[in-house]
Amino acid sequence: VQLQASGGGLVQAGGSLRLSCAASTRTFSTTLLGWFRQAPGKEREFVAALVGNTNIAYYADSVKGRFTISRDNAKNAVTLQMNSLEFGDTAVYYCAASTLRGTRTQSAERYNYWGQGTLVTVSS
Repeated sequence: VQLQASGGGLVQAGGSLRLSCAASTRTFSTTLLGWFRQAPGKEREFVAALVGNTNIAYYADSVKGRFTISRDNAKNAVTLQMNSLEFGDTAVYYCAASTLRGTRTQSAERYNYWGQGTLVTVSS
């Protein structure tokens, strides 16, 4: 599986950005998809995940109510709509996919494919 993320950029606090990740896999609709982020000097952290074959989504508490993860099976793409952005959302965002069995959807170890990352900078 190859993942290509795009859509990062500079935005003022309170603004919105939409990240997109294109995936090359024949089993896209059944694949667990996620977004993680890593801020400077911090560890990579979970942002959101979407379970394959369902609309079940999980979100980090810090983004709940502001971010929405969705998938377009026709385009093999997963998006992260980010609204009401805060300075603390500044980070490199990574899309990820998992073909592994398991239940830890919020753990980076669950994902075996990663995109290259796209930088989101929120100015205060």
